[in-house]
Amino acid sequence: MLAGMQTETPTDSAAASLSAATSAAVKRHWLTLTTLCLAVLVAQIDTVVVNLAARPIGADLKVGIGALQWIVDSYNLVYAVLLLTGGLLTDLYGRRRIFMAGAGIFTAASLLCAAAPSASVLSVGRALAGLGAAFLVPASLAIIRVVWRDPGERGRALGLWAACNGLAMAIGPTLGGLLIGHFGWRSIFLVVVPVGVAAFVLAVPSIPESSDPEGRHFDGAAQLLGAVALGGLAFAAIQSHEAPELAIAAFLTAVLALVVFIRVEVSKGAAALVPLDVFRSRIFRGAVTATAGMTFGMYGVLFLLPLSWLSARRFSALGAGIALIPMALVFVVVSPFSGALTSRYGARTVAAGGVAIIGLGLVLIGLGADHTTIITSEIGLVLTGLGMGIATGPLMGAAVGAVAATRSGTASALVNIARMVGATVGVALLGAVFAMAHGDATGLRVAMLSGGAIQIACAAIAWRTMRPAQAT
Repeated sequence: MLAGMQTETPTDSAAASLSAATSAAVKRHWLTLTTLCLAVLVAQIDTVVVNLAARPIGADLKVGIGALQWIVDSYNLVYAVLLLTGGLLTDLYGRRRIFMAGAGIFTAASLLCAAAPSASVLSVGRALAGLGAAFLVPASLAIIRVVWRDPGERGRALGLWAACNGLAMAIGPTLGGLLIGHFGWRSIFLVVVPVGVAAFVLAVPSIPESSDPEGRHFDGAAQLLGAVALGGLAFAAIQSHEAPELAIAAFLTAVLALVVFIRVEVSKGAAALVPLDVFRSRIFRGAVTATAGMTFGMYGVLFLLPLSWLSARRFSALGAGIALIPMALVFVVVSPFSGALTSRYGARTVAAGGVAIIGLGLVLIGLGADHTTIITSEIGLVLTGLGMGIATGPLMGAAVGAVAATRSGTASALVNIARMVGATVGVALLGAVFAMAHGDATGLRVAMLSGGAIQIACAAIAWRTMRPAQAT
């Protein structure tokens, strides 16, 4: 009736409602990703800074290198042993529920570590933190698989999730050094508590609950065999330098447990703790192999290069930490773009290329081992960080995307086991090569060239196996 008056049509109303719903979903996804990133960040920072605190912890608690080694390694051992358990519980009882349980356990364990009156209590606290991480990390990756259904959006989310690992590496040494210097070693455990609490609280409004039991249940025998296999392998790597005979016995025990574990899982079929049909996917096998190779090289560098610098009195501990920062910064900067690279070039190209770049970085570090300047080593570190930033998100995404969403918890546990095994074995084997070559510049060169060759081999495996189905 009134000239010029516009009325809202049903189509306009529906479009407005759809736009509002889309905007709300985007905001919720960002809150979900923030919550997941907080959890991963806090777990990684805690891992990084504990290494810096070993000497002050030993002086304060009056313990030697053996006790200090277990304070550091108890976390890694429990984390490795219980990853399969965490992944299964995630699928069985709810991904948000297990995420929150992991955040709660990790936060409580950090408080216990901060108040520990003795090395034994501190080791228990670190072991409990490993339990929390074994719940937290697989759950976070499984939640990304379930919440971000679109592969492109999932890739972007995984890029930011992966960047948190690099951010922890970048800020961990500096933050740890400042906290230890001004407030003592107990402060490195207290600083993660507020972040852990925030992740726990934010999980309720931001993470939708989901679970997919699919006839599976908690299998005590398989859990025990899997724990013995993973724990034996991790223990063998940890003890390879100090007690080689014990390490060999642990390794053989792990192999035997793995053989029996596989037989048990085959008999269980689809109800198994680790349904072996997930390994029928070439993409999954390639992603897991490349992930193990990736951390093999990266953690080998993080262990050996500072050790070489300190042994040659080239840097102080703080100086060595600062010299490693370029690798971490490149990792942080590049990771958020890995999703876009994957959308454009494909997961196969990005993942294999990233692992190959890490290999080139290790080769450069090896070639520059006896140079009077660290320029060559720094370029190698930048390449290593670049490769990690490019490859981490796509490899995680390829692994969990290659299986049904109902198996996302198990898949995320397996790819994280690959990360853990690669890191532990990398430190052990490349450390052994370094020691056998007298632990000097020659030892660093041989270790890095060996590590680089393994990286490039894993890149080749990823390139061969991660072909999309339509390309076969």
